[in-house]
Amino acid sequence: MTDKPIELDQRRGMAAQKATESRRLVVEVEANEKALQLHHDEIELHLIAAPAATWREAAEKARYVIRLYVATLGDCDTQHHSLVTAVLADFERLERES
Repeated sequence: MTDKPIELDQRRGMAAQKATESRRLVVEVEANEKALQLHHDEIELHLIAAPAATWREAAEKARYVIRLYVATLGDCDTQHHSLVTAVLADFERLERES
């Protein structure tokens, strides 16, 4: 008997190794998605908690909502993508000027 652990993945066939790796990746992706959703919920509660005290804070809230909107757009909706890009550029320009 040895204290050295046996690496079972190396004893499986290639198909079984790939299936195992796929299952591990799916579990990891699901965990990351859950953590990301928790972060989204947290930031949304923070943004809702109090009204913006400055135009900059209001713009940050608007940026967040705009990014949520962009995530729903298809790649072929170039006009709306261009509009969003222009609005975000306006926010940046106005912040620099103030």
